[in-house]
Order: sequence, then C-alpha cells, then structure tokens
Amino acid sequence: MTLIVVVSFLIFALLGMPLAFALGFASLGALMMADIELLVLPQRMMHAVDNFPLMAIPLFMLAGELMVEAGIMQRLIDFANSIIGRLHGGLAHVTIISGMILAAVSGAAVASASALGSSLVPSLSKQYEKGYTSAIICSAANLGPIIPPSNAMIVYALMAGSSVSVGGLFMAGVVPGLILTIGFMALASFISMKRNYPLTGEAFSIRNVLIQSRKAFIIFMMPVIVVGGIVGGVFTATEGAAIAVVYAALIGFFITRALKISDLPGALFRAAVTAAMVGALIAFAATVTFVFTIDMVPARMSEYIQSLTSDPTTFILLVMVMLIVVGMFIESNAAYIMLVPLFAPIALAYNIDPLFFGFLFVLNLVAGMMTPPVGVLLFVMCGITRIPMTDLIRSVWPFVVLQYVVLILCVVFPELVTALPHYLGF
Repeated sequence: MTLIVVVSFLIFALLGMPLAFALGFASLGALMMADIELLVLPQRMMHAVDNFPLMAIPLFMLAGELMVEAGIMQRLIDFANSIIGRLHGGLAHVTIISGMILAAVSGAAVASASALGSSLVPSLSKQYEKGYTSAIICSAANLGPIIPPSNAMIVYALMAGSSVSVGGLFMAGVVPGLILTIGFMALASFISMKRNYPLTGEAFSIRNVLIQSRKAFIIFMMPVIVVGGIVGGVFTATEGAAIAVVYAALIGFFITRALKISDLPGALFRAAVTAAMVGALIAFAATVTFVFTIDMVPARMSEYIQSLTSDPTTFILLVMVMLIVVGMFIESNAAYIMLVPLFAPIALAYNIDPLFFGFLFVLNLVAGMMTPPVGVLLFVMCGITRIPMTDLIRSVWPFVVLQYVVLILCVVFPELVTALPHYLGF
C-alpha cells in the first residue's frame, strides 16, 4: 500500500493537483486496493482536525492580518531606521530588522513577505535592483517561522505528539533566529559595499531612537505578553493566539486608529483561506499516515536506519540532507504533516533531544521556502515585484546558503538551540 500511496501522490502532484488533494486521492487508492472499508477515510480526517491546539494557527494568522491592517509597518520601519543610522545598504538592514520584529507578531513567512513587500518595495526599488530587493524581503520574511510565535512550530509539535512542547520549540528558535538576523545583515553589508550601494538613512541619534521606541513600544509588548504567557505556562498556545487577536484589534482600533470595521471581513477571509489550506493538508495527510501505520512503515524505517548507523549525529545529517531535497519540491506544511510522524519517533529511539531535532527539522524546511522549484516565498515575491524567477534565484542564493550554514552550526553546537529552553525548564 505504501508504494501505491507514494507513486500515486507523485503522479497527482506532477499533474498539478493541489498537494492536499493529491494526498487524499493517493490514500483513497491505496485503501481501495487493499479492500479496506472506506468509511475509515472521513473518520481519520475528522479525528486529525478535531484538535484544540490547531485553533492557534488561524488565530495567529488573524492576529498578523489585523496588525498589518492596523498600520504597524510604518512604526516598525521608523524604529528600525532609527537604530540603523546612515549605512551602506541601510535600507536593506531596515528591512531585515523590520522582518525580525514582524516575525514576533505574524509567525508566518508568507504574511511577513506580503506586509514587507507592500510597505518597502517602492523604497527598496529606488536604491537596489529588483532581484536584490526581492531577495532581501524573502530573507527577512523567512524569519517569521523561526522567531516565536511560529505557526510552523505549532504544526510540528502537533504532529510530533507529546514528545515536544510548543513553548519549548518557541524558545529553541530565539538564539538561532537572532544569529540568522545578524548573518543576513552582515551579508547585506558585504553585498552593499561590494556593489557600492549609496548611503541611506539618517545619522544615528539617541533622541530619535527613544522617540521611535516609545511609538513602537505597544507593538513590542504583544510578543512579550503572548510568547511570555505561553512559555510561562499562564495560558496555552491557543489561548495565547486568541489574546494576540484581541491585542491586535485593540491596537488597530484605539492606538493607531488605522483599523476599521470594514477591514475585518478581508482579514478574516485571508486568515481563513490560509488556515483552510493547512487544515486540508492535515486532514488528508492523516489518511496517508494511517496507511503507513497499517504497513508498519515507521517501525520498518526505524529498523532500517538503525541498521545503517548507530550514531545519532549521522542520523541527523541523513535526515537533514533528505529534508533539503524535500524542501525543494514539497510545500513545508505538507512535509511536516507527512514526515514528522515518521522521523520524530526514530529520533527518540536515538535519544536525541526532541526540541533539538524538532527545531532542526523546522529550520531546514523553512530554508526550503526559498529554494526552487517550489519555494513559496519565491512565487510570492515574483508576484509582488513582477521579476522573472531566474533573476530572483540569482540574487537569493547567498541568503539561502547562509540559512544552511546556520543549520550546520546548530547541528555542530546543539547548545545554540537547547540552552535557552532547558534553562527555562523545557
């Protein structure tokens, strides 16, 4: 049955069928060939999505949409500009810092890319060519699933079961997220000086930093309250997401006063569409997982991999190489849903810290959002800037390589990932 699922899925996907439905039809064909009662299909799908923690995903998406509609981007840009000062490629640094802060609000790369693109593309295009502009926004947006709160980590924790906590994964992403931000800025500085991009931004001023910090303070408090509450055990990730929605609405209606009642249907619709895509993937992938379980694929795979190597580091490297290839061809949410139930138990069998393995898994697939041919951020930026895909790929590859360098650093120095969550008791 497993072979039928894999072959059918590849055929449907290559024909252009949406991945969620490709998974569903592949598992349906396998169940029919095995003469298994088809009633199990809707039962498994319903059981997969009837899960309270899943509510956090649409709520965090809605919170991000409301924050964007609330006009926070200009405040974030002004704050980032104040702390950068007058530098070569200063506007690129502003974009990266804005992306880092927005990551702590939206938790999703696509939402961050849309917000950054609509706000900064006109200014960036005046200073840099479109390829570099798009590459910078892609990189800044890709901090969204790494810096907490992260929708990707919520999906991973759900698929991994009780072995890993959402709060622990959130904290695992803090240090690598900061390292990646600094690395992006260093790379942007190198490219800007090499290409002799002009100085941009105003001279650094403590007074201006204080003014912009005061304006942005209310925005900074959102991740502090939400992530701090989740990590501190005050409320669950789902409850934290609901608080984020209320907080975003209050900012939009009463602080910036940019959010209007008429903006709510559009924000709700966009959040619902994205959440429905994730929900469909989870529902249909549950049927594939059921087929794999019947065929004892997890147990067989565990035995096979352990027969190849008894070294946990070698196992991690094998999985990371496989995920690099997977990230090039499969959308990240589909990859989490299909592969986490297979590899998370094997990692436990190797006595690998589940937080460590989980974060490496997420970081690898997040980097895949910028790799052709199916890198979703590449398509988003091509749509925003109207740039040919080949031009964007030529500009974005140094930033993709940097993400894999950080991944290798995390493999070599696990404390970068585990020190903070372990210190906080996860």
